[in-house]
This record gives sequence, structure tokens and C-alpha cells, in this order.
Amino acid sequence: MLLHYDRPAEYWDQALPVGNGRLGGMVFGGVRRERIQLNEEGLWSGGPQDRVNPDCLENLEKIRALFRSGDVEEAQRLAVSAMSGTPYTQRMYQTLGDLWIDFFDGDGEPEGEEAAAYRRGLDLERAVVWTRFERGGTLYERQLFASRPADCLVLRMTARGGGRMSFTCRLDRRRHMDYALHTQDGMLLCGGDQHGILWAMGLRVLSTDGESAAVGAQLSARGASDVTLVFTALTSMERITAAELGERVAERLRALCASRQDAEALYRAHAEDHRELFGRVKLRLGPQTPQGGPEELDTGQRLRRFAAGGEDPGLAALYFQYGRYLMISGSRPGGLPLTLQGLWNEEFMPPWDSKYTININLEMNYWPAEVCGLSPCAEPLFRLLRRVCESGRDTARRMYGCRGFVAHHNTDVHADTAPQDQYIPASYWVMGGAWLSLHIWEHWLFTRDREFLRDNFDILEEAVLFFRDFLQENGKGELTTLPSVSPENSYMRSGRRAWMCEMPAMDIEILTALFNAYLGAAEELQRGALVPEVREMLSKLPKLQIASDGRLMEWEREYEEPEPGHRHISHLFGLFPGAQITPEDTPELAEAARRSLVYRLEHGGGYTGWSRAWIVLFWARLQDGEMAYENLRALLADSTFENLMDNHPSRGRERGKVFQIDGNMGAAAGIAEMLVQSHNGRIRILPALPSAWPEGAVDGLRVRGNAQVSIRWRGGRLEAFRLLAHSPLRTLVAYEGREREVSLAAGESWRWPEGE
Repeated sequence: MLLHYDRPAEYWDQALPVGNGRLGGMVFGGVRRERIQLNEEGLWSGGPQDRVNPDCLENLEKIRALFRSGDVEEAQRLAVSAMSGTPYTQRMYQTLGDLWIDFFDGDGEPEGEEAAAYRRGLDLERAVVWTRFERGGTLYERQLFASRPADCLVLRMTARGGGRMSFTCRLDRRRHMDYALHTQDGMLLCGGDQHGILWAMGLRVLSTDGESAAVGAQLSARGASDVTLVFTALTSMERITAAELGERVAERLRALCASRQDAEALYRAHAEDHRELFGRVKLRLGPQTPQGGPEELDTGQRLRRFAAGGEDPGLAALYFQYGRYLMISGSRPGGLPLTLQGLWNEEFMPPWDSKYTININLEMNYWPAEVCGLSPCAEPLFRLLRRVCESGRDTARRMYGCRGFVAHHNTDVHADTAPQDQYIPASYWVMGGAWLSLHIWEHWLFTRDREFLRDNFDILEEAVLFFRDFLQENGKGELTTLPSVSPENSYMRSGRRAWMCEMPAMDIEILTALFNAYLGAAEELQRGALVPEVREMLSKLPKLQIASDGRLMEWEREYEEPEPGHRHISHLFGLFPGAQITPEDTPELAEAARRSLVYRLEHGGGYTGWSRAWIVLFWARLQDGEMAYENLRALLADSTFENLMDNHPSRGRERGKVFQIDGNMGAAAGIAEMLVQSHNGRIRILPALPSAWPEGAVDGLRVRGNAQVSIRWRGGRLEAFRLLAHSPLRTLVAYEGREREVSLAAGESWRWPEGE
């Protein structure tokens, strides 16, 4: 599966990504000058901070009393002063820098001749970015991949047909370098200290049939028809010097060169590693296309053609697999999770700090992990959650006088859990840790990994314990959160805009899911000190309400909404990622959710990529394939760069939009959810298949219960379905109103139509 283009990238959002989970690159494909923008997952703007506001605890009851007395504005003002972190910002994820390669004429290259037959592309199955063009009868080719086995970027450049390459290259981080030099064995090194985070990167020629030399802080090659460069980088918060970290980078490159692996050997190991994950799921939407089909178009042209109304089922399949590629490239065991921009960020001060926003964005990043066969890629999320739990204990105690742990709407590389920003619509929301903890239960449901559940049960329990202390009864005997918000929406109260509220619908839904997950895990493991209390707490949560116009209520009352098309649709959490609202079990709530969606869309909703992706998932859960597809089309048409990266409006940026990876991930999960669903003990086959995909096949999607499915359809009708269990499985299987009860032992399979 290919993305390909007929000209080099002019802007970052046209470049093509590679990554090994730790190191990332964006490849521009220039002819005379190549730029590869670089990232290393650990390079953030500084070391850990203690940001807990010392005045929160003594003012918490004042804030609550002000709100309950009706003085919401004063409650909000006091919250900004008493609850905001000190300082109020967390750390930013930053660019590592750039590798620049400047080619110059000589050794057979005709001076001034333009490149012909130019192509560049990204091969998703091989995880290789390539550039190819001709000059003076010589074919020049470059291939770059990010090797996880060798922990480096590998760039191989060849000239075939008599011409030769000559170039100089350098590593650059603008003014943010403490040193830049070359070693005696011809290696470039640079590094520095980023306010407590040390970084270093290095570049070396692995092999060449020409001449190479290092002078100053530049590496050059002359007269080569085949040259391979290797690059790596490290970050650290150890008590060492920047130079010592640089020496570690140098030793890694020396060891790689000493191993005598050539570019082909490095590629074979890389391809095998990538294929093991990428090859788990195969998807075809639409019939096999003949030669001359849309796949042969420049991907930017293909996207524009689709946006103008052209049909192209294969583009949706490509976009789905591109999301899986980004996850494999950006999130691997032992590392850090995907930020707002995944592994790829070119700025020192990126939008929203490119960190971990946990009032939906980080969670959305991992929605496709389980269903799309990439469970190992979710491991960094759980590693971060463990550290969030540890730091969140201190925050819960000092801010709220509560046991357990809490996290607000952001965290960073240091697992900071104090409120981020002074932003009333989001900063003082205490549900972030609870939402993240639900991924533990989802991972268990999909994998049946009992050891994982046992090892992480304490996180679930501590998330519950915080709310055991934090929740308070209202005048109706219900348990509520206060202060809270419905991220990041507002309502009108007494003619003025307000954000702070008590127990919005999303809090009800998250806590319902959390308490049920805890009870389910406790039953499975036969442990849990809080089981009786959680059952009582669950019974005292408020019920979801339907407004007079038939919509699901977002707040405890029917308020006027100043932004009826708001990007966050938080009160539909129970529809997705939760499963408390379903057409089968709660038809009235499902209808209220549908009306809420229609209302949002009629007022301009879905104007960010991630929000539109969430809307795709909502319609899929409502089993409306046409609306799910309509919104997938809108996402590709309005919120996708030509390199297929998701975009988000951003005022002040040169092009008015910036990359956010959550839309890519949410859409991949949405496409999977259109084809198979497995919540609440029932597997639904093709529950939201649109008429635009009358024919297709998918193999390898995972369902809850630790099983995988294969589906084939034609003419919009199911032709074949196979369910393969990896653990003992008992479930209902449903298709078009018919259901079968299926019981399988591990290793057994079942087909529908039965007997095939």
C-alpha cells in the first residue's frame, strides 16, 4: 500500500513519516537539498516540576460553597487562583532538529539539469520512504527507514547509469546546541542540555564506494554511486554531561558499523520486525481495481478527487492502514506513548505543547490499538499510566485531601498530574486518571491477559479510591463531582457564560464505566477491598437525562449553549468509547444520542479532525453506516493533509492548520467499528456498512474475548464470516437481526454461514 507524489514536499505537512517508536523522521524528498526533520521521544523542554498549588485544599470547600450558592463566576475565579498549577504550565515535546543534505554537481552530474520522472512515496507494508528521479541519464534513488532492531535511521542513496553523487550534510538544532563537532573516525555529533534533559545525536557513513570526509561540523561524500548513512540519538535525565551522552551515541554508531551489517541486512531485519505487526490486519474495500485506477494517482490528487465527490473505497482502506502504520512507527513497548502529534513534531513551541491531553486526545490515540491487532503498541500508555498513578497520589492528597490518585486534563513526559493552564473549561476536571484507567479493562477484555490485569488492578483500585473520598452527596442523595466541567464546553447561566458545573453527563458515564470495570476485575481476580463500597456508589450515581427537545442532556439542567456546534461531544462518552448507550439495550438513550449528534452537526460540529473521527465512531455505534461514511468523507475532505496526516485549525500558524495524530487514530478505530463491534457480550458483523463499500474483505481485526475475525461481503451482503478464538470464548454473534450463541475453546473457530 503506497502513498506517492510527483514533487518534493514544500511544507512539513507534505513530508512523509518514518519511526521506530523512539526515533522519528519526516522526509521531504528534495532533489538538490534533502531535509529530514528529526525527533527523539524523550526530548522535552525541561525536567520534572512540583506544580501542586499549596492553596487548593484550604479553598476547595469555598469553591464548592460559592458554586452551590449560585455565585458561579466567583467560584471560577477562586479556582483559577487556588487550583491552577504553580507554575501553571507543564513541559513541551520538542523537535530534535534536522538532517540537511546538499548535493552539488560533479562526477557525472550535468550542471543545472532538472530532475525528470520524479516520484517519492511511502510504502506502508515495508515502512520505507523512497525518492526516485533521473538526471543526465542516471537514475538516483534514496530509501530511508527507521530500524527498531538496529535502533537507528538508515538512509541509502544510489546512482545507476554512470552518474555519481557528491554532497555535504550536517545536523542542525539552530541555537539550541551546546556543541557540534566531528570525531576522528568521521562521525558528526551534536548535543546539549535542555533545562535538565540531555540530548545528543550522531551521523556516520556506514558504507560507500566513493570518498567521504568530515570537516568541522559537516560530513561530505564525493564520487559515490552507493552510500549509506546511519543516524541515532539519545536523551537522558541522568547526572552525566552532555558530552558523555554524546559519547554513548558515538559508541552506538561505532558498534553498528563494526557489526558489518550492510544496508540490505539492516533492511531485512527492519522489514521483518515491521511486518510482524503491520501484517496482522488486511483490509480491502471495494473490488480489485484495474490498472489506471485511483491508486495510481498522486495521493494528493487522489485525496482532492475524493473530496470533490469521487468514489474511492481504496482510499479509506489506505487511510485505515496509514493509521496503523503511524501507531507501529510511533509507539513501541518500553517507550513513551504518542503525543498530540505522535512522534513527529517540528517545533520548539508546538501547538498545545504537543504533550498528552487526557480529556480525549491521548485516549483516542489508542482506540485502534486493540481492535486493529496492535495490542503491544499500547504498552507505552500503560507505562505512563503507572507513573501518573504514582504522581497522582501526591496530587490527590495535597490538592483534595483524598486517597487514591487523580490526574486532570493534561500530563507530560514526567507524568505531571497538577492542573495544566488556567483554562476554566478544562483545567479543573478530575476525570483524566479515571478515563486512562479504563484502558486497563479494555486491554483485558480484548486480550484476556490475566497477568496484566492482576499487575494493574491496583491502578483501577486507586482511581476508584479517589472518588470514594472526592464524591459528595447532593440534596437528592446522589453522588456528584464538584468542581467539574464538561470538556471543553460552556453554557449560559443568568445571561452569562459559565463552565464550572456539578456532575455533567460525561462524569456520570466515566464513573459508571470505572466502577463496573473495577467490579468486573475484582470478580475475575477474586480480590478488591472496595467492592461493597463501589456497589453502593454505583447505585447512587445520577441517571442520564433526556432534554425536552429529545437530546441527551450534557449538564444537570437544560441550559442555553453559546457554542451549539462545539468540537467536544463529551456527553456521548457512554455511546463511545463507553457502551452504556446502545440501540439494542437502551433505545431511548440511543435516540437521544442520535438527536444530539444531528444537532451538533447542524450547527457546524466536527470542524476538527479528531472531533470528526469521534463522530464517525458515534454513528458506527448507532449502526448508521451512511452517516458514518458521510463523516469519514468529511474528515478526509476537510481535515486531512495531502500526506494523510490529520489536521486541526490553529490560528497564528503559517498554513492555519497543524498536525494532530488523534484524528488518524480515531478514524482507523472508526473504520474498524463500521465492520465489526464486540461490546456488551455481542459480536456484530458489518453493523455500519455503507453503500459506498458494497464489496470487500477484512482479516485479522480483534474482538473482545481474545478472538479475531475474517469477514467477506459482496453486494452489501455477508458472504463469509470466521471467528477464531485465542482463549475460551462464549458470545453472541449478530448479523441483520439474527443471532447465534457461540462457545469456543482456545484454538477453535466458527463460521457463518455455519458449516462452510
